[in-house]
Amino acid sequence: MSGRTENFTYNDAITRKFVMATIFWAAVATLIGLWLALMLVRPELSFGLPQLTFGRLRPLHTNAAIFAFAGNAIFAAVYYSSQRLLKARVFSDGLADIHFWGWQAIIVAAALTLPFGISQSKEYAELEWPIDIAIAVVWVLFAVNFFGTIAKRRERHLYVALWFYIATIVTVAILHIFNNLVLPSGLLKSYPIYAGVQDAFMQWWYGHNAVAFFLTTPFLGLMYYFLPKAANRPVFSYKLSILHFWSIVFIYIWAGPHHLHYTALPEWASTLGMLFSVMLWMPSWGGMINGLLTLRGAWNKVAEDPVLKFFVVGITFYGMATFEGPMLSIKSVNALSHYTDWTIAHVHSGALGWNGFMAFGMLYWLAPRVFQTKKLYSTKLAEVHFWIGSLGILFYIVAIYAAGVTQGLMWRAFDETGRLAYPDFIETVVRIIPMYWVRVIGGSMYVLGILLGAYNIVMTWAARPSKYEEPVQSAPALAPYQGEEPRLIIPFHSTLSPAGHRLRYFAQAAWHRAWERRPLKFTVWVTIAVVVASLFEIIPTFLIRSNVPTIATVTPYTPLELYGRDIYIEEGCYNCHSQMIRPIRAETERYGEYSKPGEFVYDRPFQWGSRRIGPDLARVGGKYPHLWHVRHMEQPTSTSPASIMPPYAWLLEDDIEFGVIQSRVDTMAMLGVPYGEALKSAEEMARAQAQEIAAEIEKQGGRAGLEGKKIVALTAYLQRLGTDLKKKPKVEPAPSEQAPVKTASAGGDK
Repeated sequence: MSGRTENFTYNDAITRKFVMATIFWAAVATLIGLWLALMLVRPELSFGLPQLTFGRLRPLHTNAAIFAFAGNAIFAAVYYSSQRLLKARVFSDGLADIHFWGWQAIIVAAALTLPFGISQSKEYAELEWPIDIAIAVVWVLFAVNFFGTIAKRRERHLYVALWFYIATIVTVAILHIFNNLVLPSGLLKSYPIYAGVQDAFMQWWYGHNAVAFFLTTPFLGLMYYFLPKAANRPVFSYKLSILHFWSIVFIYIWAGPHHLHYTALPEWASTLGMLFSVMLWMPSWGGMINGLLTLRGAWNKVAEDPVLKFFVVGITFYGMATFEGPMLSIKSVNALSHYTDWTIAHVHSGALGWNGFMAFGMLYWLAPRVFQTKKLYSTKLAEVHFWIGSLGILFYIVAIYAAGVTQGLMWRAFDETGRLAYPDFIETVVRIIPMYWVRVIGGSMYVLGILLGAYNIVMTWAARPSKYEEPVQSAPALAPYQGEEPRLIIPFHSTLSPAGHRLRYFAQAAWHRAWERRPLKFTVWVTIAVVVASLFEIIPTFLIRSNVPTIATVTPYTPLELYGRDIYIEEGCYNCHSQMIRPIRAETERYGEYSKPGEFVYDRPFQWGSRRIGPDLARVGGKYPHLWHVRHMEQPTSTSPASIMPPYAWLLEDDIEFGVIQSRVDTMAMLGVPYGEALKSAEEMARAQAQEIAAEIEKQGGRAGLEGKKIVALTAYLQRLGTDLKKKPKVEPAPSEQAPVKTASAGGDK
């Protein structure tokens, strides 16, 4: 039974704001990406400025693409579609405005901090703790507004797009909060509560599911609303929507550890991640099939309508990416692809094709409606954008796929004598430079398409009326539900077995229709699915001590080494260098003994990396004299003539902030790092070690007076890497009345 008819209006002003923000940040994010692509072939384009190096700008590019471009597109989609699906104005116009301006402020804060080296160094979670708190607050306000709108709805059932929005809001909050638990050591500096293996696990539990629940589920919600609207066709299959949704929500959350195959993460965890990743292929393609088959009977429109062109190609890229992702999670494939540009090509096929094209299709459909013009400024210009963007994606990903496979094969190649065919890492870099140039061409085309799209949207906005109308809508108020709830009834006399009745009950999906009437119950089940799947992996990783066997010779970083490690993070070195030698013959031949879990117990945050533009550094300590590191950072081509690394000459001029070292040591001690004397004299110890290293540099023929410069601290850290395994363990004399205590040796942790 429905209540009396009520009149209301929609808040399209908030959608307009997010539409304009989406196209603006799309241009910014991709322009930064294009600049980074150019710097990989012309490193001098950093102009000797620390804020323009690849290591500092890459996190800005990824954050701008994900949270600024895609994020604003998500919010535009949610605010427009949810009001119409719920037949209710947004719960609070004020909260919507706070959400908009708060999110833009967060993006600006990222742009002001990341280029200045203020970073947590964890992919897609680089922003420091004050900004993380702001993200959590703004996200909660968004959630309150969304669920408040559901509470005042006039439509009883939640449409499929709303399911995906609910999953996004709930899961992103859980991921963001638990991956960013840190202990501050200053206004813009913190250390995570997790260390080493656990930190890596939590990061990729977050990182993979940030892709799942920020770049996938909300865009599927977008697809389920805007594609049927643009095609004027109903969704192909309601039951497939149900199967697709719950499979995605439950299975996706397990898949993160496949990013850590052959690393120091316990093998059971990465294998489990692989198994669920492979299973994920089926529900992902269920969504693709549901989207494409929605166009049945409307394919003739695709040839005429650029909006549908964007949607069709976007969904196709979703299918490609969700086939390739499970394939890359298979260990034998991952052994070749990991740390190479193959992963970069995979990520960009999803980001540019799936997220980018779905967003542009939505924007072109929305623009004339929210700006209240009769039509889009130029359909032909949208067509040009589509074709330029499509060709740009193909140039980009084909070149980078080729680069990735080339890297992987060259790294593992042996000659007829059984030696590495390409022992010098720089040989593999030089070989793929032509492919990097092709990426620049493809990226330029994609950016040009976005600029044309921005012009088209702005010109559509320019044709808006002097005052926007607010059409009055009407719908019956939602009254209490009076119908019967579906129940599983097994007749006493029946030709079907009890199992058959249960299967029929499930297949009829009446139970799900009941859940759709109960948003709170629906949200609780989504939360349970996400939390239970997460805890099955998290609890054993943290509580079973054998997952991270200790090594007796591994000790905390000295105060100067800790500060040097912070410089390494500040400069974004992790964007190009890994610190994880996998137990693969080619890697142990090239870099040395494979990495052990116990080596990283004092690493906060972990620095395993996800890409090698330069060689792995896990065993670089002691490999070169101090002066080599000074010259390499001052001018990389002086030690590696073909290097594409930019110079870091400012490290020889910038002073060490000795005054902050004690507080950072104290923070690490609060997290359980066993510092002894350093708790009282960290600054003095750091100065003493800096004097020793500076004296060695001068003795080796280098510049005098470097004892107060950052280059010395960075050198101290680099010279420490991998050296703990070479130490001899200290064996304490056992009391005569007790048996000797056996300690683990450096090589005993396998």
